Amino acid sequence: MSSTFQLDTATSRANPTPAPMKRLTVPALRKRKVDGVTAEPIVVLTAYTARQAQLLDAHCDMLLVGDSLGQVIYGLPSSVPVTLDMMAAHGAAVVRGSYHSVVIVDMPFGSYEASPRQAFESASRLLKETGCAGVKLEGGEAMAPTVEFLVQRGIPVVGHVGLTPQAVNVLGGYNARGRSEAEAKKIVADARALDRAGAFAVVVEGVVEPIAIEVTRAISCPTIGIGASAQCDGQVLVTDDMLGMFERVPRFVKRYEEIAGTISAAAERYAGEVRARNFPGVEQTYQPK
Repeated sequence: MSSTFQLDTATSRANPTPAPMKRLTVPALRKRKVDGVTAEPIVVLTAYTARQAQLLDAHCDMLLVGDSLGQVIYGLPSSVPVTLDMMAAHGAAVVRGSYHSVVIVDMPFGSYEASPRQAFESASRLLKETGCAGVKLEGGEAMAPTVEFLVQRGIPVVGHVGLTPQAVNVLGGYNARGRSEAEAKKIVADARALDRAGAFAVVVEGVVEPIAIEVTRAISCPTIGIGASAQCDGQVLVTDDMLGMFERVPRFVKRYEEIAGTISAAAERYAGEVRARNFPGVEQTYQPK
């Protein structure tokens, strides 16, 4: 029996509670795509904290601890400055807060590109310190030998092609990829190389729809789209974007809620009551006997 973590209202701390379900596995997700068809799309959202994982877990097949936490959590200009320490800390929190979803942790920029050996050292650390099921790394044909090296040593890998945010300085921005014939061919070739190398899924980000569909049909493992095509085998969004936590989000993001406004309004009401010395609950303040 797995464990989940729920807030104990008496202590306001997370304590393990038995959960009557088993965690999904990497092979189970990989097997959803049969003869090029995924009958049940794979649901993926990003998660960065234990509490966020608790709220998302029951509804997702995979929780991605994305290096997007650089912008979302730390206010950094891109994901490039994110460190392995950051990913390990947040990855461990998400694993503690979940019991159902496959948890995948992003490999941050500079932690895997130098060599397959460097990638193995970084990835094995993430698996050991977080308890996650696998890692995700960016890059296509150039990273295929690294993916194969990791998979052969027992580390499940999700690939990532198209718009690769860690390469923003080379790409020159976050524009959709695959508009030119040469770029489109490269994206398809990249995905095929990762598939052959043993990646159990491939994220296809910011790719024009016809190319995303071609990639999905060209590879045997599932594709996870983000700003690509509804015909991918699954979809992922940055949770904070989907919840309306930021004013500016990518054009492809559907905002399911406007949580930022709710938080701001609640803080405004609280501030008004404190300044009016009308703060509720004061009479319940602990009084020593």
